[in-house]
Amino acid sequence: MYRLRLRLPPRQSAPFRHQDLLHDALVNGWTAAGIEGSEVTGFNARPWTFAPLSYRQDKLGKVHTLVVSTPDPVLAAALRRLDPAEVRYARASTGEMISFAGAEVIPEPDPIPPGEGMLGCLMLSPLVVKNRVSGGKRWIADLRSVDLGAVINHRLSRIAGRPVNLIAQADDLYLRANPKHDVLVSLKQMPNGRHAFVIGMMAPLVIAGSEDDLRLAWYAGIGEKTRSGFGCLGLMERGIGR
Repeated sequence: MYRLRLRLPPRQSAPFRHQDLLHDALVNGWTAAGIEGSEVTGFNARPWTFAPLSYRQDKLGKVHTLVVSTPDPVLAAALRRLDPAEVRYARASTGEMISFAGAEVIPEPDPIPPGEGMLGCLMLSPLVVKNRVSGGKRWIADLRSVDLGAVINHRLSRIAGRPVNLIAQADDLYLRANPKHDVLVSLKQMPNGRHAFVIGMMAPLVIAGSEDDLRLAWYAGIGEKTRSGFGCLGLMERGIGR
């Protein structure tokens, strides 16, 4: 298990229109570190997640830091030798280009307490949950309608190959003050020129459980589409940071 931040120098940021550009730049970094593309993309890929710490300006995203994390030992070994200069991608069809050359590599310490524990978390990247009710919208947009523990445990149990039993709840006061806490993320531009979007949710969470289960959630991310840059957790006490 390993987690790091790629942080551009102060007052520097990289523009992007679609989050898939960041994903593809990281895939390029993974492959340069010796990982096969099939190990980080596709249905059978190894688990990993990332979060772009960014802001909006002139209708563009401006990312200054990438948080990258994995619970997988093979990917963790590659992440330790990741070269920021290889985290780059250019897409001629949309006129986009991004590079993290010159970024500082900052390993993140393991924050998981020993034994049974509890984490106060925020979402560094939105939590994505599919709406599996027939005839409904594709994505859940309200955490009050989600059994959060079941959503988290379902995917993490599949990753771990064993039952994961975390208890999770969104902060009630935050949800009352922010009934609309969904965000629309532009994932990519399709060949026909249309844009693919994903709806995720942002709110503080409390997650409790065993040391092993909490550590898995921390490094793997929670919810769905984590390899596309969703579900990456942060600590409330640390905030988002730069």
